[in-house]
Amino acid sequence: MTLTDAATPVRRKLSTAKAMVEAIAQEMERDENVFVLGEDVGAYGGIFSSTTGLLERFGPKRVIDTPISETAFIGTAIGAAVEGLRPIAELMFVDFFGVCMDQIYNHMAKIHYESGGNVKVPMVLTSAVGGGYSDGAQHSQCLWGTFAHLPGMKVVVPSNPADAKGLMTAAIRDDNPVVYLFHKGVMGLPWMVKNPRSIAPVPEGDYEVPIGKAAVARPGTDVTVVTLSLSVHHALDVAEELAPQGIECEVVDLRSLVPLDTDTIVESVARTGRLLVVDEDYLSFGVSGEVIARVAERDPSLLRAPAARVAVPDVPIPYARPLEYAVLPTADRIRRAVLGLVNA
Repeated sequence: MTLTDAATPVRRKLSTAKAMVEAIAQEMERDENVFVLGEDVGAYGGIFSSTTGLLERFGPKRVIDTPISETAFIGTAIGAAVEGLRPIAELMFVDFFGVCMDQIYNHMAKIHYESGGNVKVPMVLTSAVGGGYSDGAQHSQCLWGTFAHLPGMKVVVPSNPADAKGLMTAAIRDDNPVVYLFHKGVMGLPWMVKNPRSIAPVPEGDYEVPIGKAAVARPGTDVTVVTLSLSVHHALDVAEELAPQGIECEVVDLRSLVPLDTDTIVESVARTGRLLVVDEDYLSFGVSGEVIARVAERDPSLLRAPAARVAVPDVPIPYARPLEYAVLPTADRIRRAVLGLVNA
């Protein structure tokens, strides 16, 4: 079933991390071809609790701690997928993609095309993204725009526990390589900055959130805020703050970058006439520009004011906390951008 098929209210709550683990475990129970590999995914349970308990449940043959060689274990996952297995390979931080980009882009993403569609690569590449914790320039990027720019891979980015479970299930079952990126700030981990929406209702049983379908996280009439991941929560905070002032923000959670749900974006802008794109990735040549271009290509007359965007300027993520928060798309920056659009 899909998430929208659930008819009864959901009472139990899970963190995003636990929702991800539940999806993986259910698929490992359902399909013996599913297995997990990566650094610290076994006994440690993933440094962001993304694989907690899987080793005890499924054993070391299906939950494999690997050496610190991203090229080796992602290459192993690709080979396993080509032979009919369904691996989930965790790249600990997305910033480490550089040491294994040849495996990701020249092999994982291209084998299906180069084989004339005869060879499938049904694997999931998961990785932690995002800043806000003084992790420095090499552990704080999002980079989902980089993966979305390169054809051959689907790219999904959940913002909440229910979507995290449904998108993980859909990703594992997909016959294409899927890059599944999770922000540290939405995982619901007790040792990180508290995000009250990171623990939320999650349906039991297996279900899928369709890859390529955005969600309207909050309806509104005055400004469309298109965003993803942790920035969805910042946008919702701003929307709730501005509502008493008579400004109603419609928040669109992209959930997937590849495929990108252009229809939902355009339909929302048609309702509000204003567009703000919020992205924790870099400003230039990225998701924010792509979303605006899609709207302009589809119907530029929808915009009653020039589109605006809040993103990370084209600088490495600073280590110093005040500098880091100066470049991140914080609620304060989003609020100022929304007010600027409404007053334009």
